[in-house]
Amino acid sequence: MSKLPAIAMIELGSIAAGAFAADKMVKRSPVELLHAGTVHPGKFLILVGGGTAEVEESYREAIKVASNDILDEVFLPSVHPRLLKALEGTKNYINYNTLVVLETSTVSAIVRAVNAAAKGALVDVAELRIANGLGGRGLAILTGELTDIEAATEIASQALSGRNVTLCNSILSNVHKQFTKKFEQSTKFFG
Repeated sequence: MSKLPAIAMIELGSIAAGAFAADKMVKRSPVELLHAGTVHPGKFLILVGGGTAEVEESYREAIKVASNDILDEVFLPSVHPRLLKALEGTKNYINYNTLVVLETSTVSAIVRAVNAAAKGALVDVAELRIANGLGGRGLAILTGELTDIEAATEIASQALSGRNVTLCNSILSNVHKQFTKKFEQSTKFFG
């Protein structure tokens, strides 16, 4: 997945509508159905990837057939490779002194925010978690130098302006080694 030029994610409040939309998306255009299924709390999430035109066509099909059930969505015609690696589950905690914890009210919002931040600032995507174990929210940890983290946080916020989602963030500077060690192991309480 880490070499795809484009992705689209559709987040639906209905499992039945999500299954219908996923099927329509792959029938409409030759995209790769990367993930499709249920996430907490009772949502259906679809992630497709491929060529930009094909992904856009598939994305538009989902918007058309499931518009009443869509909670949030994102189409990224030029997705950042660090976001793709994070979506694959790759953790990238390397030497850092500062990090930002980004939390969004929807999964699609965290994908949109992280893509913008990774493109606009010199930061690493240390971790990305979506929905399950988070009450349907999105969570990302970005690491880097303080000025880059501050810029990434502002960029993430701007990427979500005008959308019906929330973004919470905390910048941690001079992170304590004990906290760093635990966070790198798992951001889950029992992980």
